[in-house]
Amino acid sequence: MSVVLRGGRLGLGGRASDVRIENGTVTAVGPSGSLDAAEVVSLGDATVLPGLVDGHVHVEQWVRHRRSVDLSAVAGPAEAARVLRAQAPPAGQWLSGRDIVPALWSDPPHKRFLDDALRDVPVVVRSIDLHTTWFNSAGLSLVGLAGHPTGVLRETESIEANHRLSELTPAAEVDGWIAEALAELPSLGLTGLIDLEFSDNLAAWRRRATPPVRVHAGIWTPWLDAAIAEGRRTGDVVADRVRVGPYKIVSDGSLNTRTAWCADPYPDESFGLCLVPADQLETLMRKAWAAGLVPAIHAIGDRANTSVLDVFERIGCTGRIEHAQLVSLSDVPRFASLGVVASVQPQHAVTDRDVADRLWAGRTDRAFAYRTLHDAGARLELGSDAPVSPLDPWQAVADAVHRSDDGRPAWHPEQALPLDVAITAACAGRASVEVGAVADLTVVAGDLRSASEEALRSTTVLATLVGGDVTYQR
Repeated sequence: MSVVLRGGRLGLGGRASDVRIENGTVTAVGPSGSLDAAEVVSLGDATVLPGLVDGHVHVEQWVRHRRSVDLSAVAGPAEAARVLRAQAPPAGQWLSGRDIVPALWSDPPHKRFLDDALRDVPVVVRSIDLHTTWFNSAGLSLVGLAGHPTGVLRETESIEANHRLSELTPAAEVDGWIAEALAELPSLGLTGLIDLEFSDNLAAWRRRATPPVRVHAGIWTPWLDAAIAEGRRTGDVVADRVRVGPYKIVSDGSLNTRTAWCADPYPDESFGLCLVPADQLETLMRKAWAAGLVPAIHAIGDRANTSVLDVFERIGCTGRIEHAQLVSLSDVPRFASLGVVASVQPQHAVTDRDVADRLWAGRTDRAFAYRTLHDAGARLELGSDAPVSPLDPWQAVADAVHRSDDGRPAWHPEQALPLDVAITAACAGRASVEVGAVADLTVVAGDLRSASEEALRSTTVLATLVGGDVTYQR
């Protein structure tokens, strides 16, 4: 059956137009009133956009985050332990906390604080950037690390411990949480996401029910050989609405954990961590690229971004850099010239501004430098890094445009993106609704060009379509 969406403006400032959809594809676009179909839906004062896509999500961690105790407001480890003690679960269950910011604490976390408050209850607390996990002794025993001296795990050790912890919950229970959470996304206008969970994502998404959004399931190194042996290539179909995503490597750490690999020192004279040496990174990326898997490399510090861009150049492949938070000015043009997507999360720019001012003092003019990257021709794609930031594309767009979310003046307003650029980046780099494209569409009320910051953050989604199927209708 064919359907015409009648009269909505196409994109920001576009004229009132008709869009015909047949068999899940946009087959015609014309002036309002010029197209007919078996079904006509009048849009009135609405805007039709290419479907919104979150370019960086950790799906399982996101749903677990929704079931964790919020510790974002605590000022130190003792206070965090007191808050957690008040949330002590029934016997036999473990307790999860989230969103601590140790970079702003005067006392570092240590297992003794949690042991004193909750000795017999396994406790796991994740930092706001997911690069640090803080356990008590009972929690360490759960993941096979009894006797760890501090209970504070960082980077690869933290990622692997969290994966072992995730395996303690039955897969069917986790899948139920995921189905419940994903059901909310079409109401935000989302039509797709890239899942970069550290897991056997292809197997996980094969067993799950059809999601309401398209999922591109990322592959990590422990599962790379199996994916290659199966002949998996980025973009291949895994299940209904699920495709093979990129190949993910974490090359350095994070700002909050002070492990992002930088050319200049942090206040403690450290330079962060190179987690994957360049020769090993090149070997892995070549292997994946030769098999048809597109690399998506986490790089936050400027030294890490330089190293990763160097490897992209030596291989001659395209791909993505995830985060690109601090970039040397000499590296900015290389994103465009090498065809490397800058996959960025604008919410980090506003939530991390105080930490950046403290730890990257004197360098913040090129931190989260979205306008500089755009002006140099880089393709930007927006995401949330959920659960690091809320999985809400309108918050990401507003943060990219306004560079503040708490009433303070914009942080480095020279790096703010024009609204049309931010919207395009939120639509996975697609600027318009085009004939021949898959009918993944987001229909919103009114003209976004006149929206205030508050109105932009609470944009009214009228309808969301995935492959022409209505996944949400207001």
